[in-house]
Order: sequence, then C-alpha cells, then structure tokens
Amino acid sequence: MAEAGSSGIFVVQRHQARHLHYDLRLEMDGVLKSWAVPKEPPLEPGVKRLAVEVEDHPLEYANFEGVIPEGMYGAGRVEIWDRGTYQLKHRSMDKIEFSLNGEKMRGDYVLIRFKRNKNWLLIKRKGNKSDE
Repeated sequence: MAEAGSSGIFVVQRHQARHLHYDLRLEMDGVLKSWAVPKEPPLEPGVKRLAVEVEDHPLEYANFEGVIPEGMYGAGRVEIWDRGTYQLKHRSMDKIEFSLNGEKMRGDYVLIRFKRNKNWLLIKRKGNKSDE
C-alpha cells in the first residue's frame, strides 16, 4: 500500500461512453487506482463530487487518448482532461488525502468512502494557497 509522503502521477480522462464521465486515476501500488466521476471534477474549494471506484488500470493507460471501439467495454472517446503529479498525505481503507499539481486540478483533495459500497466523495479542500 502506498504510504503518506509518497508521490506519483495522476490523470483525469474525459470519457464519452454511454454517459459522459471523468476517470480520476492515481498511481498507487504499481497501478492506476481509478474512480469514475460522473460530473466534472471539482476545481473550487468545498465542491463535492460522487466518485465510483472502478477496476485498476496499468500505468501505461495514463497516456491513452483515442476511441475505444463499439462492442468493447467502455466504448467511446477518451481524452486527457488533466494530468500531473500528486503527493499522498494519508491513506486508509475509507479515506485518501492527497495534493494535486496538475494544469487544472491543483491543491488538496480528499476521497471519502461511503459505508457499504464502492462509492466515494471527491472533495476539493478549502484553504489551499493555490486557492487564494
């Protein structure tokens, strides 16, 4: 398990499949841990978004842009919406705190797991220097 203080890459892919969503991917444990975010990820402090945990992806997938053909899982257009690096601040089974350094997403974020399912809340934290 990735430990606090570790860093890695992150990517957010805009995925026009059956429904438009954004895939947040954090490099952890040698893979891209992934969450599907139905609405655009939060850029303003205090904004909360649903984030549904999905299967891990290989690190190479961080650079993927293109069209997944009809008939394949996830068929549709994939574009990189944002990317950069992140620093892990805390990670437990129910909470992941991290700081993003991307082109759009900058500052402190937290993922908080709902009880009893794979749904999480993605929240942009208030009080970041980058918010001023």
